[in-house]
Amino acid sequence: MSLSKVVQDPVRAVADIPDGATLAVGGFGSCGIPSLLIDALHKAGPRRLHVVSNNCGVDGWGLGILLDAGRIDRITASYVGDNKEFARRYLSGELEVELIPQGTLAERLRAAGSGIPAFYTPAGVGTQIAEGGLPWRYALDGSVAVASPPRRTEVFDGREYILERAVGADFGLVRAWRGDPDGNLVFRRAARNFNPLCAMAGRVTVAEVEELCEPGALDPDEIHLPGIFVQRVVPVEPGGPGAEKRIEKLTERRAVTQEEGPAR
Repeated sequence: MSLSKVVQDPVRAVADIPDGATLAVGGFGSCGIPSLLIDALHKAGPRRLHVVSNNCGVDGWGLGILLDAGRIDRITASYVGDNKEFARRYLSGELEVELIPQGTLAERLRAAGSGIPAFYTPAGVGTQIAEGGLPWRYALDGSVAVASPPRRTEVFDGREYILERAVGADFGLVRAWRGDPDGNLVFRRAARNFNPLCAMAGRVTVAEVEELCEPGALDPDEIHLPGIFVQRVVPVEPGGPGAEKRIEKLTERRAVTQEEGPAR
């Protein structure tokens, strides 16, 4: 019996994700988004999803595809970005949103993957995060239907901290630069920010991999996430679906003409 975790069909790899599932989805802005798996999930059709991710994609890209289709019921994130549909659904009461400081979100995911149920942090002390009352979901009349609860606080060595619960997920969806059939993964640059944490937080983690290596080809010292956290590996075909990488905000330096001379 083969022990390989490779699943060639991305739709089959996410076919058991049910309605109402909680998903930890990797990516940092538009970098390192598991776009192949998100498209497969869109085809598979589950609804009422609770997504935990750094952000919710942009209009028509990444998690924005599931948002546009009305598949996401709740989002736990640290960054709204420029997604107009995200803002519209939140303000109209169609979407529940829990905004968390970025470092706290990262640690809540890491804690879940490490078996730590909760931890104390100074981030958010003296704000509505600690006091509660942040609008998570609006009613149709614009009133607050669901508000954040107050956090428990403690003082350690004269400094106040708030208690944050770990946030786990039923499934983790991530994208890696390199990987092997055992699920060992290597991430590249900014894609390493949230993908390993989302992989750790998922009870079942599916990883799409740009370069699938032979078993033993990866140097153990270069592996960022061991295969024990990954249950399925989906190869991304070069030039095929999921191979496209988008730039969220493109900034170009204007060329200097000969008359203007070198920039000073």
